[in-house]
Amino acid sequence: MFRRRREGQHRSGSSGRPAPELTGDEEYSGEDGYDQYPDPQATAAAQALAPGDGDAGAPGGMGPWDIGESYPELQRVELGSLAIPVVEGWEIQLNVAEEQIIAVTIGQGDSSMQVQAFAAPKSGSLWDDVRGEILEEITKLGGQAQEAPGPFGTELQALVPPDPASGATELQPARFVGADGPRWMVRGVISGAAAHSAPSAAQLEAVFGGIVVSRGDHPAPPRDLLPIQLPAEMQQALEQEMAAAQQAAAEAEQAQYPDPFERGPEITETR
Repeated sequence: MFRRRREGQHRSGSSGRPAPELTGDEEYSGEDGYDQYPDPQATAAAQALAPGDGDAGAPGGMGPWDIGESYPELQRVELGSLAIPVVEGWEIQLNVAEEQIIAVTIGQGDSSMQVQAFAAPKSGSLWDDVRGEILEEITKLGGQAQEAPGPFGTELQALVPPDPASGATELQPARFVGADGPRWMVRGVISGAAAHSAPSAAQLEAVFGGIVVSRGDHPAPPRDLLPIQLPAEMQQALEQEMAAAQQAAAEAEQAQYPDPFERGPEITETR
């Protein structure tokens, strides 16, 4: 289920945070930014993930939720500040830069969503500020973006310049969704087919709405990235795997050179 992906060069927003890696070659169409092609499998899976009507939380009975409030029971993977709902057949990638996990990406096929959580002030909406900054940056880079109503409140529907590493030349569709919580903000970036097809986006929206955020009591300046960590057992397994790989590499290197202290062949001469 898990993969570690190292991030290359990032476009940075005015907030100083890496912009998400965006891929895909889909066209952006439809007056509201979506194509309407029903996907019964995705829709049924999204309904299975979504909380019931009686649950508390964000508008529509969805999260993201704070660890201190009541939230629906779902199978989630604990990643430090983020608990991400698990969807069978979907992959979770940990985006790594400079030996630090900076984001979690959930995806299947050509649809994906990158998620990050940030520290926020006690009052006000950090998402309102960040959304305006993202819009401004996309415009400066030659893309297009506009605010639109979404399942989690106001979001950005955008056409963004492609990542140079992807080989794409056309502007790529992306949706930027966000939610404010008690001293935190969580942001999701939906790309690929789900960025312009509402039925394809349904399951990713359900995952975003099922996230539980653990802010912690430690002091952190607003906009600081909240720590993302592997579960303890996975971290231990990864460390053991890395140690074994390092030992194997050291043994292979040592085998290439003779030991100067090892005695070579001896010849006995009898006179």
